[in-house]
Amino acid sequence: MATVPVPRHIDEFLSRPNPAVIATLSLGGAPVSVATWYDWEDGRILVNMDANRRRLAYLHADPRISLTVLNPDNWGHVSLRGRLHSLVDDVDLSDIDRLSRRYTGAQFYERERPRVSAWIDAEHWHSWGIGDD
Repeated sequence: MATVPVPRHIDEFLSRPNPAVIATLSLGGAPVSVATWYDWEDGRILVNMDANRRRLAYLHADPRISLTVLNPDNWGHVSLRGRLHSLVDDVDLSDIDRLSRRYTGAQFYERERPRVSAWIDAEHWHSWGIGDD
């Protein structure tokens, strides 16, 4: 469960397949951000990546993560800061399929490359333009 719970309207917003950007810190300490699919479950964030992504090395070295979730209608956003809770091999591709179905309605197209799921504990959040700010 998230260290800092979010109000209902934020929980409802995060439960939708909104565009999102995740940021980690490179091995040299520079911020690195990329667009990502995410899911929100019981106060935790799920993301999934190719097992060969540099982001995995970054997360092993520094578990701090930021995720900004955008409202595509008005550029409102929820920004979450947190820490990596766990990395899990997505051997059967169930997590990437979960995310792909959430965003595209179909299973993930790439079936040969190994994937890794990251569960993130939210520790802080703020929002702008999302309901009752």
